[in-house]
Amino acid sequence: MYRLAPGVHVVQTVDFFAPLVDDPFAYGRIAAANALSDVYALGARPVIALNLVAFPAKVLPLSQLEAILAGGADACLEADVTIVGGHSIDDPEPKYGLAVTGLVDPARAVLASGAHPGDVLLLGKAIGTGIVANAIKRGEAPADAIDEAVASMSKLNRRASELMLRHGATACTDVTGFGLLGHLHNLLVSSGAAARLHAAEVPVLRGARALAASDHFPGGTKRNLEASSAYTEFVPAIDARTKLLLADAQTSGGLLVACPAASARALSADLTAAGYTGAAIGEVVAGPAGTIRVE
Repeated sequence: MYRLAPGVHVVQTVDFFAPLVDDPFAYGRIAAANALSDVYALGARPVIALNLVAFPAKVLPLSQLEAILAGGADACLEADVTIVGGHSIDDPEPKYGLAVTGLVDPARAVLASGAHPGDVLLLGKAIGTGIVANAIKRGEAPADAIDEAVASMSKLNRRASELMLRHGATACTDVTGFGLLGHLHNLLVSSGAAARLHAAEVPVLRGARALAASDHFPGGTKRNLEASSAYTEFVPAIDARTKLLLADAQTSGGLLVACPAASARALSADLTAAGYTGAAIGEVVAGPAGTIRVE
């Protein structure tokens, strides 16, 4: 964060990646939503953005690039964010994303370091986008699974961010490439605490559950699970498929919020009413920093 004036700090994030879905407009919107999410996780308000584009202009029609940029612009319009320019290069593999600048009152910023034992953990979106995206690449994802994943990834975390501020969230992170376990671990390390995670309460995309039976998990998910062995204890009842889902590498995932137990029910209800899952998935506990017990 950079100080702009008393009571206002500037936050900046950068994020871009290769296509996860075949529809270029949907891809553009998802990439923009993913980039904006880092700002929302701080309780900050994004205000301007720069397009970041890599595109094989001599291989793919420019109409596809136009659709990608239109998708990103659509997300930014919804977010009240102005795209003020950008940077593009010719590259064999398409990539798109945003450099986002936002504003936050440092007294209200929600950092990853503020969780306390007794806080409840709430998750704003179902997990499983990684496994669906991998099935899309293999040409084996059913239409309903694609639609469900695209809808989830396209949804901005704007309203979830506003609600966590209203209800006094103590810590937050968005769930992306390190999966639920990885991002929860990072939050706990920063907070000097541990957590209990209730696997049955973690929402999973219906399409992802079905695809899990066919081992569509991407390599990143498997690496995430391997890394989590250093800090995660699974009770014997947790099967291998569930472990992989909890480690699934996400794109434009939900906010993972820690909040006082006294406000958890109200925050959960408000998140659900706003179209998020609002699921209470565990609690912060005293213990070795960063450790997770999955029950």
